Amino acid sequence: MNLYLISQEANDGYDTYDSAIVCASSFDEAREINPSGHWGRGYSGWCATPSQVTVVKIGTADDGVDPGVVLASFNAG
Repeated sequence: MNLYLISQEANDGYDTYDSAIVCASSFDEAREINPSGHWGRGYSGWCATPSQVTVVKIGTADDGVDPGVVLASFNAG
């Protein structure tokens, strides 16, 4: 498993996520992770589609780190 920095610039108002560090097995899997937990079910605080997510590999996860969000940056309003 790898660690990725995911970010988005499409939704940058209050109560939004701008980025997160996630654990995933691939770039594609990382791109599909939404820090708010869901896609397409109303306002999520993240971008509208995975195609708007930028993904950068930043390292390798230690054994035992579960796939998903490790740390997220949320801009409360």
